[in-house]
Amino acid sequence: MNISNFKSGKLVQRYQYKSFEPSKVNSDWLLDDAQLQLLLSKADIKLGELNAFSQLIPDVDFFIKMHILKEGTKSSRIEGTQTNIDDAVQKEEYIEAEKKDDWLEVRNYVSAMSQSIKALNKLPLSNRLLKQAQKTLLQGARGDRKTLGEFRKSQNWIGGASLRDAIFIPPHQDSVDDLMADLEKFLHNENSALPQLIKIGIAHYQFETIHPFLDGNGRIGRLLITLYLVSNELLHQPTLYLSDFFEKNKSLYYDNLTRARTHNDLTQWLKFFLEGVRSTSENSIQTFKNIIKLRGAVEKKVATLGKKQALAIEFLQYLYSNPTVDSSDVVEVLQINLSTALRLVDDFIKLKILVEITGQKRNRIFVFEPYIKLFR
Repeated sequence: MNISNFKSGKLVQRYQYKSFEPSKVNSDWLLDDAQLQLLLSKADIKLGELNAFSQLIPDVDFFIKMHILKEGTKSSRIEGTQTNIDDAVQKEEYIEAEKKDDWLEVRNYVSAMSQSIKALNKLPLSNRLLKQAQKTLLQGARGDRKTLGEFRKSQNWIGGASLRDAIFIPPHQDSVDDLMADLEKFLHNENSALPQLIKIGIAHYQFETIHPFLDGNGRIGRLLITLYLVSNELLHQPTLYLSDFFEKNKSLYYDNLTRARTHNDLTQWLKFFLEGVRSTSENSIQTFKNIIKLRGAVEKKVATLGKKQALAIEFLQYLYSNPTVDSSDVVEVLQINLSTALRLVDDFIKLKILVEITGQKRNRIFVFEPYIKLFR
């Protein structure tokens, strides 16, 4: 089937409402749009550059956590949370009560992503894996009263106060298992000649259209993109996160998904998606370049500490994964006494590596400000 001939599905009359029943996607697809092929080529090139670049960076694992944290922040903001990267790097005890729910949603996203990436070593990208991710995503959060780790057994909707005035009503619950089984087969269809980026672009659209969970669909659907890229070795590290692009272009993101359903225009959605891959890859490469530059600058500063240099380098490595600390963290991580920890922190403040953010004399919090700034 040519992508330009895509038929999204149909509305089916239910009791007092109509649900949208999407067409299945596990079929033979053909690219028949020259502009789409051009955008695919550009996106492939940039994604390949990002993958190669990330493999050249020493100790890249230290920096991955911040990439995932930024993705969690941006993906959650699309759903309406207000947590920013400065809040996200804080420990729970330092988060104001009114911000804790949003903070927890971001942290749960980070856990869901990290656990899922690790699980790919043993499990294929599958509905089972997505269910596990959804359970982690909502554990203890505002949606935890809803069914966790299971596809929905009731009708959901998007927008509006009820089914009667909803903006979009996904397929009936009786269709979900069959549609998700088809999507899983599509992701693993080795007979398909469809390029990988086109395939995951279609898969993300289909997942969001099925809306298989009662909560967390947007975030799991965006997490699916990264999991697919890693599991199919387009990326050796989870370094591409599209939520930043989607959040900056939120209206277009939703409009293009909607248009694919209402106008059978899958091509326009895929063009938007590929531009997101190209743009985000380019930005991620620049972020890694900035990290390398910053790393060189701070290591030069640390080299001035003489006998304390070895301890300072160990501390610096910790800060790349945990850019917010207090004195007890330094004591625990470096296994040193409190007075030594405080002197080391003071050295880092004088070198303008750390900044104290509370303004207090006790219970002070220090942040690796130049580093966090790269992810804002």
